[in-house]
Amino acid sequence: MYKSTQTARIAIPIDELLDKRKQSFYWLSKETGLSYTTLWRLKKGRALGINFATLEKICSVLKCNPGDVLQLDTAKVKKKAA
Repeated sequence: MYKSTQTARIAIPIDELLDKRKQSFYWLSKETGLSYTTLWRLKKGRALGINFATLEKICSVLKCNPGDVLQLDTAKVKKKAA
């Protein structure tokens, strides 16, 4: 049996940030020196975490603050009932 619960997770809206600046995902990878795979995992919510060096590189290249990169996202998630 499953029940819906509210859970919070951190979302990283890389596409939105790049669209505002009219830049590509590939461009971000080249400018930050971060691998395409690392950025893709962050974008898709598949990363387990982000270290400060990675966050700093993204913010530096996009000329933004960490709060622009990290957003709290609440979504309903089905969780198995005990």
